[in-house]
Amino acid sequence: MSRTRSFAPGSPLLLLLLACAALCRGAPMAGELRCQCLQTETGVIHPKHIANVELIPEGPHCGVPEVIATMKEGMKVCLEPTAPWVKLIVTKILNSTTSKKS
Repeated sequence: MSRTRSFAPGSPLLLLLLACAALCRGAPMAGELRCQCLQTETGVIHPKHIANVELIPEGPHCGVPEVIATMKEGMKVCLEPTAPWVKLIVTKILNSTTSKKS
């Protein structure tokens, strides 16, 4: 006679599975493998409104480079990397970082 196993409400295995599910559910992956920018802003944003610009090169996580601007109010905006004004900002950032290293 085969005996069917079921999870009793107090079963240690069930409690372990529930604990793992609760801990793992909201945890971000280390180095998330997806693009962060689903939409990009093509309109010009005045530099005085931008607090920080993050450059993320293309890679296994995303097939296109990403430019994320943090506004002074704290909002993050994805910029279109092919827009001429964004290319200018990226070039200035890259030139300033290379001149600091020299």
